[in-house]
Amino acid sequence: MRGTLFRYVVGAYVRYTLGILAGVVAVFLVVDFVDRAKAYGGEGWVMDVLKLYGYKALVTVQQLGPAALLLAAGTTVSALRKKGEVTALRSLTFGPAALYLPVGVCALVACVGLVAFDETVAARAGRRVDEITTQRFNRWGDWRMYYTPKQWFRRGDSIFFLRGGNPQEGFENVSIFTLTPEFKLRRRVDAGRMRPVEGTRWELTDVVERTFTEDGRTSVTQQPAAEYELGVGATTFRIRPGRPEQMRLGELGEQIVARAEVGLATKAFQLAWHNRFAYPLAGLPAAPGLGRGAGVRS
Repeated sequence: MRGTLFRYVVGAYVRYTLGILAGVVAVFLVVDFVDRAKAYGGEGWVMDVLKLYGYKALVTVQQLGPAALLLAAGTTVSALRKKGEVTALRSLTFGPAALYLPVGVCALVACVGLVAFDETVAARAGRRVDEITTQRFNRWGDWRMYYTPKQWFRRGDSIFFLRGGNPQEGFENVSIFTLTPEFKLRRRVDAGRMRPVEGTRWELTDVVERTFTEDGRTSVTQQPAAEYELGVGATTFRIRPGRPEQMRLGELGEQIVARAEVGLATKAFQLAWHNRFAYPLAGLPAAPGLGRGAGVRS
């Protein structure tokens, strides 16, 4: 009998969860479309909007999933109570666990599923939303904040200004500033190109090196090419553009380490890493409790 009751409550909870999730996602997408409708236009815009909102629906499922789990818990128990089934269970000496245990098990499975869904589907869908919004409908918003390549880096007493290029092929039009412990400029090296050689050694071409002494004198040397020991390898500059919430866990962990090494902010990436688990799992402890508070008493 307990198994039958467990399956019955699970079935009711799943139905309400799916119904509520579909409803809140639909409401969100309709409101979002009405709010942004003026921005959509051009040849073939209808198909592009359908693609855009298809990806937005996937992102919204992840965002509203925990709320749907909470609402479904209260709705399930309230519906059973309204039918008199809660009273019947109490008369058969079933305690509150007969209802909130199935709800808790379902919430646990759903929360773990949301973590995996975010990691494999929602993050990728979020990137596609940004791509379609910017490239097709020319709405940039805060896109530049996350996708503009980083150019300033700091490692130890050196500050690097890398205006172009990448760690694999090298950088172009670079400036390297060496500071004293008192944060005064000791040396500045400008180069047309900086290419990794081995380890932490780099080859610089079209080099202009300026050295500044404590008494205010400056010396300048020029070389067509020279190798420098800079104390950083090519992998140190593996900074990836993009929103942290749209990266996978491995990428987030890599970016946290890489950004900390070169003096860039990491809090947003650390928050995104923890939220990958904390946000979906927020529905787990609350769902059984909400269901219990909706009307089941021992």
